[in-house]
Amino acid sequence: MPTPFDPATGDVDLGALRAQLTRLSAAPLAGALVLGSNAEAGLLDESEADAIVDTARAVVPRDRVLMVGTGRESTRTTIAACRRAGERGADVVLVRAPSFFKTQMTHEALVAHYRAVADASPVPVMLYNVPGMAGFSFTVATVRALAEHPNVVGMKETSNDLERHAQFAMVRPDRFAVLSGWAPVAYPAWMIGARGAIIAVANLLPAVCATLWDHAQAGRHDDARALQQRLLPIAQLVSSVHSVAGLKFALGEMGFPGGPVRPPLLPVGPKAADEIRAALQEWR
Repeated sequence: MPTPFDPATGDVDLGALRAQLTRLSAAPLAGALVLGSNAEAGLLDESEADAIVDTARAVVPRDRVLMVGTGRESTRTTIAACRRAGERGADVVLVRAPSFFKTQMTHEALVAHYRAVADASPVPVMLYNVPGMAGFSFTVATVRALAEHPNVVGMKETSNDLERHAQFAMVRPDRFAVLSGWAPVAYPAWMIGARGAIIAVANLLPAVCATLWDHAQAGRHDDARALQQRLLPIAQLVSSVHSVAGLKFALGEMGFPGGPVRPPLLPVGPKAADEIRAALQEWR
């Protein structure tokens, strides 16, 4: 979920965050992710991140999963973020790969990094593969090596590469869960082994996304395909096309807390705003 900022001050708006979490907690979702990519996590300082986790834990019911993004650029700071998240009540941490030195993030470097993080984290760890932002993708060999660690329980695969979804899902299906992070391929990803999804469009249409999952699990494939196709236009616009600025604008259009993006990100322009409004008409 995104991080709402106060339009006047630019500070994190914890009241709006509580309102959005309350709304999402009333929907039939498995939980919530804070401090992920859509949260503009890389633009937050550590005190803001801690306040967001504290606020989320106070709202998200204990029978739902509170997932917290804790990826940082060094192993040391990633471990520290995992420990703070665990102390504040996170159930699981989602850890993106360091990417500033992306050309040096070899198999050996990634395995050493994640093993150290998993050894130190007080809560289970999920890998976060996001090649569009990191500039590289995990290999199957890297995921297989990390899936052997008892504190690494799965991964979020944010790509439209269904072959890679399937390869990762086959690594250790008994205890290593792959969650799709790309809404336009969520349903087909589930059909080849993914066991859930963490998707931007669920902020807008949580009950609809839950229904898509229910259709797929119950074998109602005609219904699932039809709903996946209906979701496609708005899902694309608030993720791969216009990213977090598009998602926040769409939330505001639906009357939910969104707020501005934090610079250097820019808000959507008039053309993008019109595209998003048009795609939302079906869901109003």
